[in-house]
Amino acid sequence: QDFKELRALCLRQGLLFEDATFPAHTSSIGATLLPEEKLRQIQWRRPTELQRNPYLIMDGVSRFDIMQGEIGDCWMLAALGSLTLRKQFLENVLPKDQGFQDAYAGIFHFRFWQYGEWVDVVIDDRLPFLNGRYLSVHPRTSNEFWPSLLEKAYAKLRGSYQNLNGGYLSDALVDLTGGVQVQFSLKDPPPDLEEILKAADKSRCLMGCSTSVQSRKNIELRNGIVQGHAYTVTGAVKIPYKNGWKHIIRIWNPWGHGEWKGPWSDDSPQWDRVEPKYREALLRNKDDGEFWMSCENFQEQFSWLYICNNSP
Repeated sequence: QDFKELRALCLRQGLLFEDATFPAHTSSIGATLLPEEKLRQIQWRRPTELQRNPYLIMDGVSRFDIMQGEIGDCWMLAALGSLTLRKQFLENVLPKDQGFQDAYAGIFHFRFWQYGEWVDVVIDDRLPFLNGRYLSVHPRTSNEFWPSLLEKAYAKLRGSYQNLNGGYLSDALVDLTGGVQVQFSLKDPPPDLEEILKAADKSRCLMGCSTSVQSRKNIELRNGIVQGHAYTVTGAVKIPYKNGWKHIIRIWNPWGHGEWKGPWSDDSPQWDRVEPKYREALLRNKDDGEFWMSCENFQEQFSWLYICNNSP
């Protein structure tokens, strides 16, 4: 499907695009994602029906725009959260020639790396709702729609929303960058893990991590960490602490809330012993899903670290 041709045709005819190849139908959701009676209740809404003044992007693209919906695609959203930190990759995936303000015709497109080339995926902007709530990822700001539309394009690429329900962070990192990814087991980590993290952050790699599945998925432990879940690594620094140095790692939860409650978390006493200039630069005390933790706790709580860049 050619985005520019289809949009021009819709604008000439005064119609909003309806994508016959990924229709507003239960086939696009998938037969087993929800019980049958819930599938029948799904309604499809365009952003223009939900908001008087929708935008594709408001005030730039940020990981804090993303809040995971009903679909278990934390693996993809954790990769997407990392992508938002790396503008040079983001522009490949999210073309700038579209929006709700100019030449709007209900059609959008996004690009993903598949088998050695960038594939352009065209969608209409009808989004699935169940009982008035987003089935898919929902934006933190009610009139910003890039996360929901990008997720829809990825669901189309994969065949259905159901096919996003569980997957590998490593695959999503490659699909969003065309890069090379490497993974480290944190149960048997390399001796220089702290240096690897710091170097990867400095060289602007995309990073993510995941916890192991103990039983049913998505059990939240008392310490705030979710089992069987993927997270984004958003920073790694070494700061002066007490009489030495401390390696700490910043992590973001694609739920958009739910944080680690142990040492170096938002309210922890460790921050009282950090120089104000570091504390002010690093600590963002909000329930936004992002938190710091020590390298030791990181190794204890997570099972895999993923690093991806566009060269090895």
